[in-house]
Amino acid sequence: MAGLRFPAALLTALALLGCGGGDSSGPTEGRAPAETIPASATGSGVPLCARLRAEVTGHVDSGAATELSGLVLSRSQPGVLWTHNDSGNPARVFAVAPDGRLLADLAVRGAENVDWEDIAIGAAPQGGDALYLGDIGDNLANRSSVVVYRVPEPRLGGGPGSSTAPAESLRLRYPDRAHDAEALLVDPSNGALLIVTKSFVGPARLYVADNPSAGAATTMRAAGDLPLGSGEPVTAGDVSANGRTIVLRTYDRAFVWSRHRGETLAAALRRRPCAARAELLAEGQGEALALTPDGRAFYTVPEGERPALRRYAPGG
Repeated sequence: MAGLRFPAALLTALALLGCGGGDSSGPTEGRAPAETIPASATGSGVPLCARLRAEVTGHVDSGAATELSGLVLSRSQPGVLWTHNDSGNPARVFAVAPDGRLLADLAVRGAENVDWEDIAIGAAPQGGDALYLGDIGDNLANRSSVVVYRVPEPRLGGGPGSSTAPAESLRLRYPDRAHDAEALLVDPSNGALLIVTKSFVGPARLYVADNPSAGAATTMRAAGDLPLGSGEPVTAGDVSANGRTIVLRTYDRAFVWSRHRGETLAAALRRRPCAARAELLAEGQGEALALTPDGRAFYTVPEGERPALRRYAPGG
């Protein structure tokens, strides 16, 4: 989140006030306690709706990766996580291993980092996978349009390389007014883009670009509100490779949806989720989350120097 940082002491205080005992089920004003959200909201037996165990798998080994604000797991290159810094940084992506080893540091050709806030993976028009870089942050809510950069996923191991292929600019406009946003989703079934706005007051809103173009700007359509109430600022999200599991995170919690067959992402997100029983606020300022392909675990990484990569999975 560009322009706004939360001191470690404040984050710790919020953790103590907002959540109890390492599971995010303690009630706070404006939110439903996790245990009161029925399993039927997302279907029974959703693994991430259980108590989760957090494992630190490594620390990102790059002095340049200090303001990470997006994370996604490659679907074609095992053990590769893609991430990036937010605003005020060069337009570059990092490939890291789960143990934190830096695998690549690549400039994104033809892109500008105004306020990159999330990264996703989806189909590339020419085949294979593409990285979708969400330049969607807007703290002052004054941008006339935002941009999602689409670039073919770089292949690692073919030489050092210093840049990606040229990026396509998918320029997007909201149908009503400018919004700040930090979560970008790509529907694996049809390539539609979905942006979830970030709001500290009032519900987050959903906006969809069904067929974004690399030519003229695309006006998104409003697709409803998240059923989380006020005080749940969404900072990241992801969809599993099979399209069945959706997770959105805030600074302290992760919310999980199980998507029905034939259902759009927006329709799924308008249903009430479960809250994973895991405390995320202790990580620090967390604005990144990457699901595993089967949707049974996820990785996170906060901002800061040598930030810790964590893997959350049932079994806590």
